[in-house]
Amino acid sequence: MPSNGRQLPINNDLYPDPTHYRSLVGGLQYLTFTRPDLSYSVNFVCQFMHAPTMAHYQLVKRILRYVNGTAHFGLQILASSTLDLYGFSDADWAGCSISRRSTIGFCTFLGSNCISWSAKKQSTVSRPSAEAEYRSMASTAAELTWLSFLLRDLGIALPCPPILHCDNLSALYMTVNLVFHGRTKHIELDYHYVHEKVVLGSLETRFVPSNHQLANIFTKPLSKVAFRELRNKLSLCLDPRPGLRGSKSAAENQEESNSRPKSTKVDN
Repeated sequence: MPSNGRQLPINNDLYPDPTHYRSLVGGLQYLTFTRPDLSYSVNFVCQFMHAPTMAHYQLVKRILRYVNGTAHFGLQILASSTLDLYGFSDADWAGCSISRRSTIGFCTFLGSNCISWSAKKQSTVSRPSAEAEYRSMASTAAELTWLSFLLRDLGIALPCPPILHCDNLSALYMTVNLVFHGRTKHIELDYHYVHEKVVLGSLETRFVPSNHQLANIFTKPLSKVAFRELRNKLSLCLDPRPGLRGSKSAAENQEESNSRPKSTKVDN
């Protein structure tokens, strides 16, 4: 949902019923399984379950209002799509004003269909922004590798290696340039993992401009215009809500309505 998570409403009083807060947020966590546009906001309010305040509860109510207004939205899965596997990786460096930890997020696509996504706060503080971006790339690379193995087990052959899109040039250079290794020993494990995938040809990395970075919706608050644009690119659209017998056209609904017997009013 479009909101500025860094500017909480000014109300630091503790919420009187923390159990109710945890119940609401727990229910929203299940909703993120089919609504990727809620991932960032729900992940943010989940960080205060131990001692929620009235300000945090106001954010939860805002999410609920957004869900109520977009209840007719659904994740569209297209049958006629390519089998190209690719992902988008992003990090909001030191985005948390309390702990200064970075928020990382990614989304993966199989053709035109968004099949997995994630938004989470890093467990440690990243000093340079490239480190935060590279850790996000490592998480996305692991997800793409797992999806490749899964598709192979299902007998689906990928036409080309998975492609990982990132908007940080420094992080991209580290995937192919060994000179950067001496300055990044603190992320040595992630470095070797992604670099090995690129060298073996099982992963390809590409640069994507920040304004085309789909993973932005999982890492930072956005304006309404940017949020709606990215939401559409994630294949979230109006749900026709078909019944058990399938959806009906307007003409069929009108014909069914005309065929029903009409009640008559009898005057006494």
